[in-house]
Amino acid sequence: MPRLMLVDEYWSKLRKILREVGVYDKPALRRMVEGMLYRLRTGCPWRDLPEYFGHWNSIYKKFNAWSASGKWRCVFRKLVIDPDLEWEFIDGSYVKAHQHSTGAVGEDSQAIGKSRAGNTSKIHLAVDSCGLPIEFLVTGGETHDSKAASELIAQLPAAEAVVADKGYDSEAIREQIAKKGAKAVIPRKFNSVIGNADMDWALYRYRHLVENAFVSLKRFRALATRYDKLKRNYESIVAMACGLLWLPM
Repeated sequence: MPRLMLVDEYWSKLRKILREVGVYDKPALRRMVEGMLYRLRTGCPWRDLPEYFGHWNSIYKKFNAWSASGKWRCVFRKLVIDPDLEWEFIDGSYVKAHQHSTGAVGEDSQAIGKSRAGNTSKIHLAVDSCGLPIEFLVTGGETHDSKAASELIAQLPAAEAVVADKGYDSEAIREQIAKKGAKAVIPRKFNSVIGNADMDWALYRYRHLVENAFVSLKRFRALATRYDKLKRNYESIVAMACGLLWLPM
């Protein structure tokens, strides 16, 4: 039997949330979800799912349908219970796109772009003061952190401070953060006229929390390397991984 990820305690919690987002509680639901998580963990092709979970095509079709309706993102957001919003940390990380993830039908790039590493996507992540994910975006790998920051920050709940690295050094970003009632802890570049006299370096040290979150997320092979052709399906992969970090909480 393949190694499973959901102990009874976790499944009881996840099953309740799945029912809340409109998933019918069938007898085989647990094995189907375990099949999706197995693929998340191992990065195997859908066709190679062990028969223990059910027919691979049925599991893939269900995963695709849930992705189209945004169910995994809803599950993730329902798992984010009482986050510590004293500080929020944001950053972006590249993900290599496998050759089989390209070539989706249509003119949409499906958030796969060209960068120095070849075909890549980029995950823009926000975490709370405990380093747990609270929001994310997926863009093409060529998208600079500062370009995606406006949309990401707009989705964040209110906090006392938003911490980011020099890639977010923009007065427009600082103004957006200030309008949300938070303090921007973002170092200015070395050639800045204003300088960093007002920089809270003590708080900036904790920016490693968002980098640690990426380390935890990239333990899942289907996230660390993108195999999904459709952006919505890869977003579901990211949502599943983020939700798993919250599941024990």
